[in-house]
Amino acid sequence: MSSIKPCDTVAITETIRKRVTEDRGRVLIPSYHQPHSIVDTSRNISSGQQIELTGEVLRMDDDTVTVGGKDLGITIKRGAVRLVTSHVAPNGKK
Repeated sequence: MSSIKPCDTVAITETIRKRVTEDRGRVLIPSYHQPHSIVDTSRNISSGQQIELTGEVLRMDDDTVTVGGKDLGITIKRGAVRLVTSHVAPNGKK
């Protein structure tokens, strides 16, 4: 299992709860106990369907991760995210 660090790209699997408006849907995010909605203009989402959103790790604590990005800006348990791309800092040599 790869360790997650700030600036890594991670994915969160969410479950669609229902369509709120024509372009927004309510989702259930594991370990995030607040209402959350996302922009989704596709016509074919349905309740119970799982989708995956990606974002960048902004901050970390011992057991939580703050993820930012389009439709995100949430702090959730570390186990609810999956590493997509590990950030590699430039080496600065020319």
